[in-house]
Amino acid sequence: MDISFKNKKTQKVFNSSTELTKKYGVRNARIIQRRMAVLQAAPTLADVPHRRPERRHQLEGKRQGEYAVDVEHPFRIVFKPGHNPIPKTRDGGVDLTRVTAIEILGIEDYH
Repeated sequence: MDISFKNKKTQKVFNSSTELTKKYGVRNARIIQRRMAVLQAAPTLADVPHRRPERRHQLEGKRQGEYAVDVEHPFRIVFKPGHNPIPKTRDGGVDLTRVTAIEILGIEDYH
């Protein structure tokens, strides 16, 4: 999958093991790198596992249209489809089988 970043600061952190470790610790940095490898290897968003350990899930409420994968509780990698317009199914939902690009918004504890 094609991955872009919300801004250069986010990209800098994700592209540096040192920055990830400084910001999130050794364990989380390793998990983040594994999750990113899974996201990059997936041809579409539908191919990202919705079960643990990744647990791809769609967010709700004011975060509607965004998705997340688990890191170590409580952190999540938050992203959105990187398409304009976003591919839709007939019933108006996001067609995960046609989402081939995502934009990383960051790592968050949104609980």
